[in-house]
Amino acid sequence: MHAYVLETSRPTPGLVRVVLEGGGLDGFVVPEATDAYVNVALPPAGAPYDAVFDPKAVRDQHPAETWPARRRYTVRAWDAEAQQLTIDFVVHGDEGVAGPWAAAAQPGDVLVFEGPGGGYRPDPAADWHLLVGDESALPAIAASVEVLPAGARAVVRLLCDDADHELALDGAADLDVVWLHRADGESLEAAVAALDWPAGTVHAFVHGEADEIRAIRRHLLTERGVARAQMSCSPYWRRDFTDEAWRRVKRDFVQAMDADA
Repeated sequence: MHAYVLETSRPTPGLVRVVLEGGGLDGFVVPEATDAYVNVALPPAGAPYDAVFDPKAVRDQHPAETWPARRRYTVRAWDAEAQQLTIDFVVHGDEGVAGPWAAAAQPGDVLVFEGPGGGYRPDPAADWHLLVGDESALPAIAASVEVLPAGARAVVRLLCDDADHELALDGAADLDVVWLHRADGESLEAAVAALDWPAGTVHAFVHGEADEIRAIRRHLLTERGVARAQMSCSPYWRRDFTDEAWRRVKRDFVQAMDADA
């Protein structure tokens, strides 16, 4: 599947929003999940195949050094009527593959991807919702907040570099939103541990940096008594690891995290 860049914008200094249209989006169907995602495929410079390609065919027919880099990105928005797909990319200068692509993207550029998939949506039966993450989880958290109805309660803790990187969240629910700043030494782990825990059953979404998410998950299971079935926890990235290095060890890390409690 592929689509073409319609426009880009910068909601924050570290975030590039890419709106895509055309291509294969006529058959695009987003699941009910608010963490719906696509797996993008970004070819290296000088790749010996067309801009529109089949990732499997490339792997079968070309040497490994020419294969596209694979990255997973949350669907920030899908406009079925306009057939437009919006994806937010976290950008750290020239670091990584997808961020620099998004920062340089121009109208008409092609993005090849597979999907969508997804697995989380706020449970309407829960008494309240806990949404925790950093910039990498912001698209899913924002999408989740938007589907919560009036009368629902959500506690949201988000981590970013500083106040310039904050982004407003819109929704009808009763929202308790606090932004934490790395520049001030604040952390998600400390913020969750300090929560005045509401009564009732919680449905939690906790995604972001691997070591921090692992610590928060352990705290929720052992200190707060949250059941595994009431949580969606995933380590999107890991500090001091490149994307490729993290992909190589992620499976083992997740297995160890699952064995914690």
